[in-house]
Amino acid sequence: MENIHVADSGSALEREIQDKNNTEVQKRSSARLTNKSLANKSLKYTTMFWFVTALFGQWFFFYYIMGFYGVSVINDNMEYWNVVFEPFGVTPYRAGDFSGNLAFVAHAIGAGIVAFGGALQLIPKIRNSFPKFHKINGYVYLTTVFLLAISGFYLVWIRDPDPVELNGIGTTINGFLILGFAYLTVRLAIKKDIANHRKWALRLFFVSNAQWILRVGTFSYLVTGNVLGMNPAFGDPFFYMWTFGCYVLPLLTLQLYFYAKERGSNSVKYATSGVLFVITILMIMGMIGYTPFLLKVLSGGPITF
Repeated sequence: MENIHVADSGSALEREIQDKNNTEVQKRSSARLTNKSLANKSLKYTTMFWFVTALFGQWFFFYYIMGFYGVSVINDNMEYWNVVFEPFGVTPYRAGDFSGNLAFVAHAIGAGIVAFGGALQLIPKIRNSFPKFHKINGYVYLTTVFLLAISGFYLVWIRDPDPVELNGIGTTINGFLILGFAYLTVRLAIKKDIANHRKWALRLFFVSNAQWILRVGTFSYLVTGNVLGMNPAFGDPFFYMWTFGCYVLPLLTLQLYFYAKERGSNSVKYATSGVLFVITILMIMGMIGYTPFLLKVLSGGPITF
């Protein structure tokens, strides 16, 4: 009887230890799941924060493009382009240069169309609920980015071939990226490889919106620089780097996002969320500086810096 009692006590102790171990395993598993869920939510909501900010900024950019370039063409007042751009050392309108003026306005208005239509391609609700619209808008978008690249080549290499400056080289590289990414986007859609199609469509979105990113980044540098007391000015090294950075940096950030979403650990997802959050704040700073400038251009007021 004593041996039976000892055996029962030993079994009870083993069960108690096993129960405690199971409880600890469940707690650790639950903690890991909670941490993973928080990391995924962090990445999801910072991405949404970035997208909503970009959507607002791009649609306002579309409004500016149509209000400035569209209205000036309709009113035959293209000379006003020079009033805005001469402080930058650029004279986009040239009397008697029909093909050059046409290429410039096509390039500018194309950037506006891309800013408006491209964002619509990225919204899952529209993509899933209105597949025909997504397809038609995709055709319009791809046609526009093709014309955007070709008009950019014309402006750099035919209208102003000598000397080709650094911004012209940046525009040329950007144009080749647009054409290459557009080809891959279409090819993968035809092959029904939707996952990779969407990845290349996102890459195309960033390189085709380089004009908007360039401007927002420029004003972000000016605004944040003044806030930090750095006295930024046109001609700083930043502007030479940003000629290429306006599409290189978004592509690198997008690649980091892909990695974090598909294979990244929780720490990588948190880090990526932090990067996206900081970039979005810098975008907002740039939009705060850029918006008054655009409104002044639309009002016809004097352009000052």
